[in-house]
Amino acid sequence: MPTPTRRPVLGCIADDFTGATDLASMLVRGGMRTIQSIGVPASNARLDADAVVVALKSRTIEASDAIAQSLAALDWLRAQGCRQFFFKYCSTFDSTDAGNIGPVAEALLDALAGTSGADFTIACPAFPENKRTVYRGHLFVGDALLSESGMEHHPLTPMRDPNLVRVLQRQSKAKVGLIASETVAAGADAVRDAIARLRADGVRLAIADALTDADLRTLGAACADLALITGGSGVAIGLPDNFRRAGLIEPNDKAAELLTVEGAALVLAGSASKATNGQVAEWIAARPAFRVDPRALARGEPVVDKALAFIDTHAPQPVLVYATATPDEVKAVQNELGSAAAGKLVEDALAVIAREAKTRGVRKFVVAGGETSGAVVQALGVEMLQIGPPIDPGVPVTVSVGADEARLALALKSGNFGARDFFDKALRFIEGERA
Repeated sequence: MPTPTRRPVLGCIADDFTGATDLASMLVRGGMRTIQSIGVPASNARLDADAVVVALKSRTIEASDAIAQSLAALDWLRAQGCRQFFFKYCSTFDSTDAGNIGPVAEALLDALAGTSGADFTIACPAFPENKRTVYRGHLFVGDALLSESGMEHHPLTPMRDPNLVRVLQRQSKAKVGLIASETVAAGADAVRDAIARLRADGVRLAIADALTDADLRTLGAACADLALITGGSGVAIGLPDNFRRAGLIEPNDKAAELLTVEGAALVLAGSASKATNGQVAEWIAARPAFRVDPRALARGEPVVDKALAFIDTHAPQPVLVYATATPDEVKAVQNELGSAAAGKLVEDALAVIAREAKTRGVRKFVVAGGETSGAVVQALGVEMLQIGPPIDPGVPVTVSVGADEARLALALKSGNFGARDFFDKALRFIEGERA
């Protein structure tokens, strides 16, 4: 990579791969040259970027393991010279009463102790562009409360309480507060005053309301002096302007430019979300698709070989290989095989399919699902990604960077994100088409 003239100013830690890409896309949109690493890099070589996002796979693991991984990422980002840090989680606040959002946020604050602004942080998963808003501490998905949005059926992190103050308090040792919408609407100075009052009252973490992008920009400005910010990618809307005002980055209208990638394409879907179910249905109505059955995998049937043969048969036409199913189907499989075992069977199978497809000349991958994306990028040997233009809100085109001469283009989609025609649109974007 070229020798950089600047070191990154913003260091980000994301609890899953698609969430990392989502955040990186938001920063690129704000004009920050952004690199995403897959896990904590082994090298401390300087990166030519304004921001670095370390993508972990820590959302649903044991809280102690999530803390250890997050602290390792923080140490690496501090070594890069980053001045502010961002802990990114899903805009639907995916977690359980045991964590991992609260425990990781508190551990990061503890590790930053002694740094200016490290005694307090906000928690704001709002992403209005994707219809996630927070009002009076309650998270809405469109017009529905989180607990009535379909997330109550999530196989790993069912969200049955929409009151994020309560949710975060159950996960946290310190007192949790609220920065209400009328305060945010009053501007950045009002938010700073509220933060001062919360600090004086012993609050260390506070849910921040946000209904619009303007609210997110206000929060971003008000949090310029915090050592750590936590939230969904939406809060990042306001951060690039902070760094420009401080003279730490320069205006850049080419932050999203990517190198071209040649080769065949493949779509992989492991998410069981409503959005991905719709996207799979849209694809299979007109284009070839192969379904991965976890029960067949458990029986030892050659599902992977059959999927690869299906890909070969339809080459060079792109196909969809999917394990996506309805909530009832997912529940039935989990009851039969066990939740963790069923998920691992699917992830491992899709990862092997991706790796073998690469040996057959596939260089363009569209992947649906955070856990699936993590397994696929690891199987493909991807260590870092350069972030390009958005396909749909929160989902950009990316291109692998590193020593591997087989450059790959990837669109890594959170299960809940993307329009119904996302798969087709993603392939067009990867090909350089924007219409």
